[in-house]
Amino acid sequence: MRISDIMTCAISRMLKDEEKVFHGVSSHMPMVAMMLARSMHAPNLVHLNIPGGVNPKSIKDSYYSSAGADLWSTSEASFPLAEVFDLSMRGELDVAFLGGIQFDVNGNVNASVIGNYNKPKIRLPGGAGSAVLIPTAKKAIIWRTKHDKRTFVEKVDFVTTRGNLWKIVTPLCVFEFRDGKLWLDSIHPTSSLEEVQENTGFKLNYTEIKYTPEPTKEELMMLKKIDPYDYRTKEFE
Repeated sequence: MRISDIMTCAISRMLKDEEKVFHGVSSHMPMVAMMLARSMHAPNLVHLNIPGGVNPKSIKDSYYSSAGADLWSTSEASFPLAEVFDLSMRGELDVAFLGGIQFDVNGNVNASVIGNYNKPKIRLPGGAGSAVLIPTAKKAIIWRTKHDKRTFVEKVDFVTTRGNLWKIVTPLCVFEFRDGKLWLDSIHPTSSLEEVQENTGFKLNYTEIKYTPEPTKEELMMLKKIDPYDYRTKEFE
């Protein structure tokens, strides 16, 4: 059982029919998950992306950045990136897929620096779209292909953006943000509560232990069809 398949299917199931959903660059897993959702249970989901395409038919040329020309050239319509931000700020973007480097128990996201801001160990790309979309999208989903104590910390080194997260999907589990804290939503079948806690820099909040459902045969078959080049595993390379 591959963790990339578990994560992609878990993300796909979070998406509902007729939702307007956006992914940016370096977002191969969400891109595939969105196409899986449209193919399985959400045929009217609206897929928006960086090149400005709506509901692209192909992702074959999107290997490098998940922003390939085919996301526009094979799409049903054009919806430029500036309009996506406007849509979100009007409260009409249902889901935005976003990234980050550090996350803390209070739902703060750091995408700016590691260490002191004025003399950082590492200077990161910064907020970019996250600073706008996390506060304004109805649901912000973050995915991360690493889960360790450097990523999930008690307090982030710098707050790039805060609050309004919905889910964080990692190779070990799914977190949900509620009541101002990150809560353990489900543990992947390839992991355990002990492993999640050992790799998390804060004490886990949970009320019950739930496990992420395994991908179904139908989902795995569809993944092979829509993602024959296995882009969903690219971020693990």
